[in-house]
Parts: sequence; structure tokens; C-alpha cells
Amino acid sequence: MLPTQAFATLSTPRPRILTLNNLHTGETIKAEFFNGNGYNPEELSRLDHFFRDYRANRIKSIDPGLFDQLYRLQGLLGTTKPVQLISGYRSLDTNAELRSRSRGVAKNSYHTKGQAMDFHIEGIALNNIRRAALSMGAGGVGYYPRSNFVHIDTGPTRHW
Repeated sequence: MLPTQAFATLSTPRPRILTLNNLHTGETIKAEFFNGNGYNPEELSRLDHFFRDYRANRIKSIDPGLFDQLYRLQGLLGTTKPVQLISGYRSLDTNAELRSRSRGVAKNSYHTKGQAMDFHIEGIALNNIRRAALSMGAGGVGYYPRSNFVHIDTGPTRHW
């Protein structure tokens, strides 16, 4: 599917559903975050909780654009398999702690703003996820093959 076709998927008035597993908490969620006419506040709230900083037990509103990006990405990849969430929202304290242990954690991470996620999708090659994410030209795309995840965010378009 071409990026314009993936964009058309978002402009078509139909429900958008995501199924995710949180690899740290063991939780699973299936959420219809967009009902075809608008965002579903109850489902967005459920996703906010699912994407919470489980280390600090803090919740932040996640940018719905991130869910749109993920939904488009799944369309490009032709899959509805559950997304394996590794990291969603991170509090400033959690981010600082992780940063002290890894050079790969940005000081002003979009994770702390509720605008980023790290993930993989079982059965889909990580490089294919990366290529599809880059083809969308939306936000940041980070590729971490040694850690088995791709990062996407709703910040400026860039990649690493």
C-alpha cells in the first residue's frame, strides 16, 4: 500500500481499532479509539492508562495522532496482529533514570510528552516496520534492531 492509500484509510469514515499487548505489565487491550465520526473519549482514556508509566504508575494523555500513526502503519503492513508495546509514556523521573543507564534515551524525549512509543509486531520483520513508518513521512522514526523495537512519535519528521 502506498502512503497516499494509507492516508486515505484515515480520511474514510470508519472505526479505527488497535489491539496491543504491554510487554511489561502483561496487559492486553483492544480499543476502538475512533468510531468513524470522531475520537472516542472513553477508549482514549483506556489507551492512556494502557500507555502509562508503569514504573511510576503515572498516566498522561497520549496524543491521539500517535494512535492514528500506528493504525496507518498497520494498514501499510497489511496486518491486524497485536502491537507489542515496550514503552509508551514515561514520567520525567523515569526518563532520567533510564537515561542514566542508556545513551539511547533522549533528555527531552517525546515519551515524556505522551507523543511516542517503542514497539514491535510479532511476525513482522522489524526492518519492514521501519520502512513502512518512514514511508508515512510523519513524526520521528527510530530503529533499534539490537533491542528489537521501532520508535515512532508525533514530533517533527526525522529518523535515526
